[in-house]
Amino acid sequence: MPYNFSKIEKYWTKVWDENNTFKTKEDSSKEKFYQLEMFPYPSGKLHMGHVRNYSMGDVVARFKKMRGFNVLHPMGFDAFGLPAENAAIKHGVHPDKWTNENIKEMKNQFKEIGLSYDWDREVSTCHQDYYKWTQWLFLKFYEKGLAYKKNYAVNWCPSCETVLANEQVVNGLCERCDSSVTKKELDQWYFKITDYAQRLLDDIDKLDGWPDKVKVMQKNWIGRSEGAHVQFKIADSDKALKVFTTRPDTIFGATYMVLAPEHPYVKELVAGLEQEDEVNAFREKMNHLSEIDRTSTEAPKEGIFIGRYAINPLTNKQIPIYIANYVLIDYGTGAVMAVPAHDQRDFEFAKKYGIEITRVISSDDNRELEEAYTGDGVMVNSGDYNGMKASNAKKQIIDRLQEQGIGEKTINFRLRDWLISRQRFWGTPIPMIYCEDCGVVPVPEKDLPVLHPKTVDFTGKGGSPLESCSEFINTTCPKCGKPAKRESDTMDTFVDSSWYFLRYTDANNNKEIFDKEKAKYWMKVDQYIGGVEHAILHLLYARFFTKFMYDIGISPVDEPVENLLTQGMVLKDGAKMSKSKGNDVSPKEIIANYGVDTARLFVQFAAPPVRDLEWSDQGVEGCYRFLNRVYRLVEEMESRYTKNRELDMSKLDSIDKDMRYTINSVIKKVTIDIGERFSFNTAISSIMTLVNETYKYKEKENNEEVRNILLSHAIDAILITLAPFTPFITEELWHRIGNDESIHEQKWLEYDESAIVKDTVNVVLQVNGKVRDKIEVPSSIEKDELEKIALQSEKIAKFTEGKNIVKVIVIPKKLVNIVVK
Repeated sequence: MPYNFSKIEKYWTKVWDENNTFKTKEDSSKEKFYQLEMFPYPSGKLHMGHVRNYSMGDVVARFKKMRGFNVLHPMGFDAFGLPAENAAIKHGVHPDKWTNENIKEMKNQFKEIGLSYDWDREVSTCHQDYYKWTQWLFLKFYEKGLAYKKNYAVNWCPSCETVLANEQVVNGLCERCDSSVTKKELDQWYFKITDYAQRLLDDIDKLDGWPDKVKVMQKNWIGRSEGAHVQFKIADSDKALKVFTTRPDTIFGATYMVLAPEHPYVKELVAGLEQEDEVNAFREKMNHLSEIDRTSTEAPKEGIFIGRYAINPLTNKQIPIYIANYVLIDYGTGAVMAVPAHDQRDFEFAKKYGIEITRVISSDDNRELEEAYTGDGVMVNSGDYNGMKASNAKKQIIDRLQEQGIGEKTINFRLRDWLISRQRFWGTPIPMIYCEDCGVVPVPEKDLPVLHPKTVDFTGKGGSPLESCSEFINTTCPKCGKPAKRESDTMDTFVDSSWYFLRYTDANNNKEIFDKEKAKYWMKVDQYIGGVEHAILHLLYARFFTKFMYDIGISPVDEPVENLLTQGMVLKDGAKMSKSKGNDVSPKEIIANYGVDTARLFVQFAAPPVRDLEWSDQGVEGCYRFLNRVYRLVEEMESRYTKNRELDMSKLDSIDKDMRYTINSVIKKVTIDIGERFSFNTAISSIMTLVNETYKYKEKENNEEVRNILLSHAIDAILITLAPFTPFITEELWHRIGNDESIHEQKWLEYDESAIVKDTVNVVLQVNGKVRDKIEVPSSIEKDELEKIALQSEKIAKFTEGKNIVKVIVIPKKLVNIVVK
């Protein structure tokens, strides 16, 4: 009869909750371990990806606690965001109510699946005791000149009616609603992350415990390039176009200029020209295309001559100015010197529009160009630099530009400043006030937090409801006391999640953001687990915030995370589980039919943590059968289980020694697989082997006293090594065999190295590399003796008789290879 998992799980959930079993305090006498999984958005329901991700972290937390560490394992909710606002529009319920109901539901689900969280440290980013400090951090950024406002062409989702960061535009679509993204001019708040670009790049080398894939993604996103800023004067104008180039050696080949359609000079330059209407129509067309659509390598290069010319600073020739789809205003300066002979995009554009192509770097063949030549070579058509190697000419050309005051050596980054303004209600209000007399005024710290109003109309149109809420928007200037207006934008939710790991160290502090000494004890996060999709969003922003907080003296570390694991997805039928695809599996259903422990065991056993997991109903059933075997084994052993563990080694026969070997080798493997390799699936496989061997051993007829002691050892090993994976069944069985304390408070088992050394070993015998026999010999046998025994083998003799033995290769404890002719 199957074990009653439902009764067991409900009972122990209640016990752990009532006893506050997983509460953590600072303890300087113990080595700390900070285990953290990325906190979820409170959607209200857990999916199988949640179960896998969070039980993965729970395995580590429970294992480390049993290894003697003081473990911090907190949880909270990344609770601001658009879904709550959409629910308010659809159902007429305040986002606060909707969100808190979902938090309550998800918190109960977390407890039901046995996650060892210290709920006394819970943080929710939408609660005022948290976002007060998010607002406080904004003010600190503002004080240091790292928060600023400017008018800019931004990504705009017309459906969500909000601004999106570049990272939130996926294939030209809003990541939230899949609507096409356009451009819109708005006054926006930014964080000056570019001031930290070099440090963020340099310190990637400190991240030894991070996956190489994530580090490469961050390096590419930061995108450091060395080159020069060069001024191209505009003919018949007092203005000049500033460009950044990594190839100053190709300036002689610049035959046209390209501006981003959004470039601020364009409108002025075309005013009154015959091209004006055509240029403005092209600009409007570009306004409805995403950056992906415009810059994709597959996208056709489109542009238009604006009727004006620039002057090449080295050739003094006039070159036409175009606007084109492939130049973006927010990368570089929004102006590009086009060198079609040596840049493929410029080459394609020049061919399409009949623009001059001047080769300035020669290749070996010097045939007519069929595509841009981007390699190194010798300078040609370059005045005084002809005949020089192009790589050597770069420095001399930069020096010349600097002497003439029209250029300078510089470093450019792909990374843009972080746009944090959102035209939404359900986000952290930006703590700024606008006064007609005093201008932009920060909210005084004593007046934080700036709270959300409780009575708001959610129509879904016309921008943020905060704009039309007089209760919120109307205030007084803290400087002069006159009527003023609040900022109606709220912060990007990535701001909220950029520092939450520090708040966990002192989550209930209402006097300061956190106690520095507590943060010093717990930080860094020792193991962080989450999806690789956060590599250039959350993880980069978290590093930026940590460095800033370190600089202002409140964070004890300048990097937040020591070790990072990016887990794979849960798939079914080869695709990511999704309700829309009809291939999702409800954790509730699996738990109802098989129990929490089975669900937890399967998602850790079916694939290594970093790999995608393919769902298998048969695999779930297999895990369920295994746990029933464990339950029956302990039931059967209950009467034979003994606390006496003194083994008389002289009484052990070969069967006992083999069992002792199995117990200790499994303990060793599970210890290494969890603690060093993150190989949970192989750890579970080893435990399954131990269960099988224990079933066999208990039926052997040998010394009963020895057998019961070894069986008791085996039961301990099975339950303790299985406990991090399946906390409920192991807790129940641990108490069944007479223990009073929780199994999760037990010390992890140490393995006996001497037990893993076998008295005998199996050695393979080969003739000319082919296996001809296997023999069992003492593990301490000398090479000469092993060779002698091998040559005496009857099976070997059949293949060596009458032949000349050329040499004998002996690898102790493994094989003997006899080479004959």
